[in-house]
Amino acid sequence: MYKILLCLRYLRTRWIAMASIISVMLGVATMIVVNSVMAGFATEMRERIHGILADVVLETHTLDGDPDAAARMREIQDVAGEYIEAMTATVEVYGMVSFKYRGQVITRPVTLIGIDPQTKAAVSPLVTNLSSFTSGRRLGLKFGPESSNCQVIAVTPDSAAAIAGLENGDVITACNGDSVEYTRDLSSQLKNSIHQPTVSLAVRRGKRSLVLKVKIPRPSWDLTADARAHRRTLIELERRRIEWNRPREILPAGGTPLPPPGFDAGPSSAPPTGTAEQLTPPSSLPDAPDLDALDPPTIADGHTTEDPAASLPACVYLGSGLIEFPMEDKETGEIRIERMVLAGEDVRITTVSAGRPPEPRHFTATVIDVFKSGMSEYDSNLVFCNLEELQQRRGMVDPSTGDRAVTSIQIKLKDFKHADTVIKRLRAAFPAHIYSVRTWQQKQGPLLAAVELETGILNILLFLIITVAGFGILAIFYMIVVEKTRDIGILKALGASSRGVMSIFLGYGIALGIVGSGVGVLLGLVFVWYINEIESGITWLLGRKVFDETIYYFPEIPTAVDPFTVAWIALGAVGIAVLASILPARRAAKLHPVEALRHE
Repeated sequence: MYKILLCLRYLRTRWIAMASIISVMLGVATMIVVNSVMAGFATEMRERIHGILADVVLETHTLDGDPDAAARMREIQDVAGEYIEAMTATVEVYGMVSFKYRGQVITRPVTLIGIDPQTKAAVSPLVTNLSSFTSGRRLGLKFGPESSNCQVIAVTPDSAAAIAGLENGDVITACNGDSVEYTRDLSSQLKNSIHQPTVSLAVRRGKRSLVLKVKIPRPSWDLTADARAHRRTLIELERRRIEWNRPREILPAGGTPLPPPGFDAGPSSAPPTGTAEQLTPPSSLPDAPDLDALDPPTIADGHTTEDPAASLPACVYLGSGLIEFPMEDKETGEIRIERMVLAGEDVRITTVSAGRPPEPRHFTATVIDVFKSGMSEYDSNLVFCNLEELQQRRGMVDPSTGDRAVTSIQIKLKDFKHADTVIKRLRAAFPAHIYSVRTWQQKQGPLLAAVELETGILNILLFLIITVAGFGILAIFYMIVVEKTRDIGILKALGASSRGVMSIFLGYGIALGIVGSGVGVLLGLVFVWYINEIESGITWLLGRKVFDETIYYFPEIPTAVDPFTVAWIALGAVGIAVLASILPARRAAKLHPVEALRHE
């Protein structure tokens, strides 16, 4: 009993022990925060990578592809059909995309991927990365500011939201039972429902509470209403530009010029006439945009349509990193994202043909949407094109049979835990010198391994903080043993055993470790819970953004707390505290009572 009482007395009265407690606390809290942030980063990165890639990918080694995709998909179904939920065929080839921005032509090297949006949506949630979807326009919704808690301020007629019954002024409070705090959370929660035909929204309308089911829109190559309106505006501006550039004859005031000799001035061949005051260029009209900054839609490659605002046969989703850059606002000093190409405009695609020798292929495509996965490797490199058009342009269609070649087949599994079984079966069925079969994790192995390596190195470095705290405990305990030598002698003279004296200091070390790690765990979890609020406060204090989305590709700091990791950190801290107290405890236990009583 005296051991416990002395441990508690030392813990309450020895304020020098607070240094050890604080060092253990800070070490534990720091490790919890760093591990939670790194785990959140890794989780977000895995989700974003998986949002582009399917569970399993079967690829050919050549850019010519497999000449009969339908036959390969049937073989895959025969080999591992019981594990497969959906499949989609794609064509992946290198290319370049060119577009005009403020009078200059910009060219980017890209990876061009031909997809079918309907089947692609069945194997990976690409639609959730599209700009029109994440902003609510694909659903037909326009939200108010974040403080309005997902308040709908506009509903597009005939949209999915309008059909579901949403009205202006409705406030969305939950999505499939999950609370919605901000507009951006609605988009992230819709990702979990992307494979479902409908999503249930809890709506507050005045004093009424409703549950409305909204049909999840499938990705397609159709222009949104905003993109179509923008395209019409560009076409009208181009028409006015052409009209203005036609030859004109400036008439003298009140006069009519005579036609040149031998010239038959018919009504259809007369150039536009008017006074100088009447010939006003389009750019001087009120609110006219800068025509040089626009790249007008092009009706190219023999394409004709009754609707001039309709998209071209070739359509693309452009990665945001290809057409966006941060720019400082000269008036406010804030950094904003400038987009060089908008949905509804046209870009020029250059790639190579299939077969030997490869030849360059050029075609014009309409930008249907812009996607942002949050992975710079994808956003600054990938361009998704409609599969059939890319196959036609590259010469991947057999004219005699109509078979279409593909370079890869993406497979979604019913349960990813069966991925190893599916991989083994497919590798046995398809020759390795023609095909490669990998999971999405194996395709991105180096990137995922780099994150794990960084996490491991950080843990080693941060664990040194707790180790330093252990040496601090060792030094402090030695000081206490020296200071309490007479007390130890008195205890032994009164009958305390060496083991009992040793247990006093071991118990003291355990108490310091438990208190320090317990407070550290609490502090670390609170810091992780409010990490974005803390970041906002530091940003306000410093006057500059600490966690900039344009740099880190995350709207907020991602976190993921693993209880197993937290438990190991806390136990490790307690273990180091106990180990640090062993040597001082042994020294105290070995003291002879007579020599201890003589100590001054």
